[in-house]
Amino acid sequence: MSDGKNRPSPELSAINELNTRLEALIEAVRALSPRRAPAEPDLDAAEAFVWQAETLTLQPIARVNRVAMPLLKGIDRVRDILIDNTERFAAGKPANNVLLWGARGMGKSSLVKAAQADVGAKLKAKLKLVEIHREDIDSLPVLLNLLRDRAERIILFCDDLSFDHDDSSYKSLKAALEGGIEGRPDNVVFYATSNRRHLLPRDMMENERSTAINPSEAVEEKVSLSDRFGLWLGFHKCSQDEYLDMINGYAGHFGIDYPADALRAEALEWATTRGARSGRVAWQFIQDLAGRLGKPLS
Repeated sequence: MSDGKNRPSPELSAINELNTRLEALIEAVRALSPRRAPAEPDLDAAEAFVWQAETLTLQPIARVNRVAMPLLKGIDRVRDILIDNTERFAAGKPANNVLLWGARGMGKSSLVKAAQADVGAKLKAKLKLVEIHREDIDSLPVLLNLLRDRAERIILFCDDLSFDHDDSSYKSLKAALEGGIEGRPDNVVFYATSNRRHLLPRDMMENERSTAINPSEAVEEKVSLSDRFGLWLGFHKCSQDEYLDMINGYAGHFGIDYPADALRAEALEWATTRGARSGRVAWQFIQDLAGRLGKPLS
């Protein structure tokens, strides 16, 4: 049904227009439909959960992807600070929200998961880990209300948290953490990891400065998000010695019997080909070595 010049006929155009309007109507009705109340979660089902914003439920995680605390090398100072904050929180004492920021692959998220496991076992506390995905930050107020007044102590964890241009959901996070009427529940603390100290790209902040009537206030609005985190823990690129310490720690932990000189040489070559030294690169090398040796990592 066309006029021979690859243009749709009037009938087809009318059908397309009708379909477009129907889709818009469906979306409008869906937006007006009341969301069902979230079900009360069973926090005894597991030690860790993932927030499912679509269904307003907490999905229990039977086995958390963790790295044992002794294997986290080169981050002793930030490790001790985070454990101390987590222990105080688990014991019902005041504790801060924490932003773990810095170099990729240096164990930021691994440290959060290891701290929750170690502190919970040490204090025999009901310390739960709930992960919320970056794209679900808008539903954070719903999740906080669901967790409020629970007997459990809950670490709310967001991995790789950052915001890009035209993304206003950071305002919801600011209000949920400290700025809202209710504020953060006493039984919840927020831990986030990010490659950015201020969670926002520098050019985004500079653009706000150049276009605002009051440039300093515009930038403060952006930076004030990271101010909601009482603790900033910085992770920096590791030295060669720290990298090799990670390699030796993994090899010893998993019982990998390999000549020391060859282990060192191959580990350094691996890091050179990757163009980086980090805990993630060390783990990837160990996986490759274990695979070549037929050694299971368990």
